[in-house]
Amino acid sequence: MRESNPVQVIGGAARRLRILGRPFSGLATARAPEAGLKAAHFNKPWLAGLLVAPQLLILLFFFFIPSYKALSLAFVQVDPFGGLQIFVGLKNFRMLLASPEYRSSAVFTLWFTLLQNIATLSLAGLFAFATDFVIRGRGIYKSIILLPYAIAPVISGVLWAFLFNPAVGPVAQFLHALGIAWDPNRRPFDAQLLVTIASIWKNVCYDYIFLVAALLAVPASLLEAAKLDGAGPVRRFFTISLPLASPTVFFLAVMNFVYGLFETFGIIDAVTRGGPAGATNSLVYKVYQDGFVQLDLGSSAAQSVILMIVAVLFTVLQFRALERKVNYQV
Repeated sequence: MRESNPVQVIGGAARRLRILGRPFSGLATARAPEAGLKAAHFNKPWLAGLLVAPQLLILLFFFFIPSYKALSLAFVQVDPFGGLQIFVGLKNFRMLLASPEYRSSAVFTLWFTLLQNIATLSLAGLFAFATDFVIRGRGIYKSIILLPYAIAPVISGVLWAFLFNPAVGPVAQFLHALGIAWDPNRRPFDAQLLVTIASIWKNVCYDYIFLVAALLAVPASLLEAAKLDGAGPVRRFFTISLPLASPTVFFLAVMNFVYGLFETFGIIDAVTRGGPAGATNSLVYKVYQDGFVQLDLGSSAAQSVILMIVAVLFTVLQFRALERKVNYQV
């Protein structure tokens, strides 16, 4: 029996290939993906290792070695000079969980992280939504919002500490003129509120950048169709733009949580130093206080291990609870 001609089998596809000047070859088509994969790999493995080596060294010296050291110190008691270590097992963890100061620090960290996360996302979403309605001076508008991103956290803390200083701060003087007894140096709630406001101000520009980019990626045809159907700007934002930007919102929620746990050290240290009476002593700042001020290295290492476990657990919970509501399709 005569073998069938592959050109006759594929019919019009072969004719289109002839028109393009590419003769049909089933073997070439089958090997094309393999050739593409070969082109994507390094011919010299040592070159790939050389390119990855700087990042691996950074991870080694700034993550893996400190993590191992913290884990090893969490189960021992160390004298202030580091000359003697005594293995105590889980004693450091039991003492922490039984400490009222540590529990109050954990409670403050929890509500502080949740509040700054919600407030930062809300303000950044409001600013991103208003960007399309700024006709004149849009560049100035964006520059003002992005300005805190260029300021170091310590400088931001010093700025807010001066503005709300009960003795010389202009904002504090205005509050006193209104009859508000503002004093973050002696009133715990005032200090906690000041730290929260400063942290939100510092991080809102980060969320704004991502939300503006996410809103620009929303198809204009959907917005135009909703506008023709009579939907106003606010309704279009909540029913079209925000659901399509949900992957970005989910990413920012996770990053804001990490920011509240780890990256507010500079602001707290510059504004309140954990006071008054430990009211603003967050978990990450307490690690510093116990380890580098009180020189209790074992307790500080145990706190860092607990803090890492809490961060991982909350991140997993966020993925389990929120990611299923995220829409990744346009």
